[in-house]
Amino acid sequence: MYGLKTEASFDSAHFLADYYGKCENLHGHRWRMEVTLGAEQLQDEGTMRDMVLDFGVFKKAVRGIAESLDHTFLVEEGTLAPETIAALQGEGFSLTLLPFRTTAENLAHYVFDKLAEQGLPVVEVEVDETPNNRAFYRKS
Repeated sequence: MYGLKTEASFDSAHFLADYYGKCENLHGHRWRMEVTLGAEQLQDEGTMRDMVLDFGVFKKAVRGIAESLDHTFLVEEGTLAPETIAALQGEGFSLTLLPFRTTAENLAHYVFDKLAEQGLPVVEVEVDETPNNRAFYRKS
């Protein structure tokens, strides 16, 4: 199998609802994503001949997702009162409402799916919550 890897980072805040520890409070991370693409064979024609994918295309897709999550408050839908959401938005804060608990595991799955939707041959996405703690998602 052939493969490519690239990484991107973003800064965002989140909290874990129904969690009993420090992470139930609003806090932020410098999230780091490492994405792996794979292919059994290299492309055989066109400008990407003998490549899994052009690194420029790959980096643009990964960095686009990172940019969409950068400097925003990641909020699991239904965990804050509508009035709280409205007040934060009214103050000009950037919120990204997500249909899942904002764990590193779920963010890895989210990024994987976003890249797969773009047609990239994603093998694995790793998301570092801290320099020492990493989650990953790969299709089995």
